[in-house]
Amino acid sequence: MSDERDDDRGTAGADGSTASDGEANSAGAGGEDAATADTAGAAGTAPESTGRRDRLERHPTPGTRNSLWSWPAAKSPLAVMRNYLVIVLARVSPSLRLKNWLLSRIGVTVGTGVAWGLESTPDVFWPERVTVGDDAIVGYDATLLCHEFLQAEYRLGDVVVEDRAMIGAGAVVLPGVTIGEGARVAANSLVADDVPPHTTVAGVPATVVSAKSGVDDD
Repeated sequence: MSDERDDDRGTAGADGSTASDGEANSAGAGGEDAATADTAGAAGTAPESTGRRDRLERHPTPGTRNSLWSWPAAKSPLAVMRNYLVIVLARVSPSLRLKNWLLSRIGVTVGTGVAWGLESTPDVFWPERVTVGDDAIVGYDATLLCHEFLQAEYRLGDVVVEDRAMIGAGAVVLPGVTIGEGARVAANSLVADDVPPHTTVAGVPATVVSAKSGVDDD
């Protein structure tokens, strides 16, 4: 089991799941969002659009151990074993058609013409929460996570990759993130927030580095 790290690059869970620094520090502290909303209202500013953190489902876990110890109660071990075996086959399959067929069998919503690179991985616990749109590309060794196991709770969120979006090699997409139509994620990026359509993001955490000319990226 790897240690959970709280820094600007995110929190690494024991199973490879990640959470941003602010989330790890705010586990169980739900009052922070309310305070932020009150401050915005007092200043007369418009409320921000719903972000991935607002879309996450939070599940507190009992006892003194970290939440990963509670995974058998959260998801059937048999289902996880099945998912793992299917994903291992899909990761190494040279056939894109076979990859799409295998992943759709375990609940991944796979659009027409989706391309999964070698060793790309959807969430092994909740693959049914992953949606990949038509002609999208999930690059080599990229990971789409729908869960975060933290100390006192675990969190779930859907991952949506819209039509013709591209995710670079080694990138990690966190739970609750939507990658907009035609967007691009640079290799080895950590995607902790939604990616607007027709933009390119890069870095840890990923930020917008360019936008397609003539396209509104609001």
